[in-house]
Amino acid sequence: MKIDRLIGILTILMQKEKVTAPYLAEKFEVSRRTINRDIEDMCKAGIPIVTLQGKNGGISIMEGYQIDKTLLTNDDMDSILSALKGLDSVSNTNKYKLLIEKLSVGNNKNPDILPSNEHIIIDLSSWQKSSLAPKIELIQASISNSETISFRYFSPNEESLREIEPLSLIFKWSSWYVWGYCLKRNDFRLFKLNRITELKTGKIITKKHIKSPPDFSSENIFPTEFTIEAIFDSSVKWRIIDEYGIDSFKQLENGKLYFVHESTDKYNLFSWLLTFGESVELLKPEFLRSEFAEYLKNISNIYT
Repeated sequence: MKIDRLIGILTILMQKEKVTAPYLAEKFEVSRRTINRDIEDMCKAGIPIVTLQGKNGGISIMEGYQIDKTLLTNDDMDSILSALKGLDSVSNTNKYKLLIEKLSVGNNKNPDILPSNEHIIIDLSSWQKSSLAPKIELIQASISNSETISFRYFSPNEESLREIEPLSLIFKWSSWYVWGYCLKRNDFRLFKLNRITELKTGKIITKKHIKSPPDFSSENIFPTEFTIEAIFDSSVKWRIIDEYGIDSFKQLENGKLYFVHESTDKYNLFSWLLTFGESVELLKPEFLRSEFAEYLKNISNIYT
């Protein structure tokens, strides 16, 4: 536990210009005296740590100091390289590959060959990688340079021009999103990158809108509108398990699957049900069953 804490303290000092002992004590849930002993041990190990007393004092690491990779175990390095390769899968430049090569020096790592003990492969790319990677690079640069971005956005409700102050790039729900302050809505919004076109940088942000870390839980972003009940044929059990898990349905005596699920959007639900063809029957709520029947009738009219 102590070595993990020492590495954690060093990592924080490498990232922050200055921190206080109470901050580190709270971060690692130990006493201030323990932190002071840790700092002494790190100094004895040859890590140049500077402590200043007084109002503007704190703990810092000597400018220009670089971490020795021997502080990291092989498992630590494998995890870091796997994560970097995941980022490299959506990068439009070679910066992550160069970073991987730097970290691989002395660790017998070839970034183009997966070693036998590298058992986790992360690929964040999509079918739209050619258009997605440039968006990610532009948004990353805009966040670093404190610039707004503007784009055309296609949502289920409208097509609109937006300008936002980008705060974070997020990979969630198997897709990439940008989170930021929308100048049109005067509020924080989440935008899916695949729905963005005509993306470009804008003006320098002089006063940033700050918000506490957003809640990106599915319940918050996609609030439930209604609960559905449906019967699926056993031939599509693999899909239900793949998409919602083994506990999402109850198998009936006749082999069919009784499925209950909270749905967030009527038309997404209809589109999803259509992919099952004759292998599903929507039971409840009754008003949705009626609307779905009308929806199917309108589709049938196109072909008759």
